[in-house]
Amino acid sequence: MYFNDVHIAYYVIIGILGLIVGQMVDWVNKRLPEYKRVISKDIVNEYKIDFKPNYILMLVTSFIYITLVYVLGIKDTLIGNLDLIKFLLLTPMLLSVFVIDYQLQIIPNRLNLTIFEIGFIFAFLYGLSNVAITINMLLGMIAGGGIFLLITLIGGLIYGKEAMGFGDVKLMGALGLYFGLSNMIIITLVSFLIGAILSIALLVTKIKKSDEYIPFGPFIVIATFISMYVPFEQIKTVLMQIFTLGMYRG
Repeated sequence: MYFNDVHIAYYVIIGILGLIVGQMVDWVNKRLPEYKRVISKDIVNEYKIDFKPNYILMLVTSFIYITLVYVLGIKDTLIGNLDLIKFLLLTPMLLSVFVIDYQLQIIPNRLNLTIFEIGFIFAFLYGLSNVAITINMLLGMIAGGGIFLLITLIGGLIYGKEAMGFGDVKLMGALGLYFGLSNMIIITLVSFLIGAILSIALLVTKIKKSDEYIPFGPFIVIATFISMYVPFEQIKTVLMQIFTLGMYRG
């Protein structure tokens, strides 16, 4: 049986992998904020003591993995599957960013650095078939980090404090290596739009107070996942409709 030209066996395997990876994300989320090694010789003994299945993360990761396979499909060559592979690797790191930043208002440097390192590997792999793709990824890194750095510096000058955490700046720079220039501009706009809507909702429902810090990392993560699933042109059209108050006709 096939779904979108992919045999159901692949969905089962990827779904099970997602469950395992989701539980690993829970482990990472506990270790990184405490500056502990994620992989150590005592990992089995330590994890046995504190082990509790995180069913939410397991199911969310599994769902994302299965839907990524459905949307992107499975190709016959390694180069053809690079988009799928990079998103499967990026997903657990994005989920860690979401959880840690929401709970502790930080994005660990080790996490951002890992996203950077893997991104450079993929930039190199894409360059084996098309150097233009690698150049676009490097431009995405510069644009993603540069836009948020500029916002941070301007906010510091105007308000005397950071308008954006440097963890967000590093994260956006790293994500540029996965999405390229155009998509990073889209992710930036979508993240601010989602941030505005959800921040208002959090304040209205009194989940957050007006003087409380609202982490921006989760908004970046949501915008990034949207960019994984929705084609660039569709997001662009929706954004143009919103920012032109429906006057955009394409």
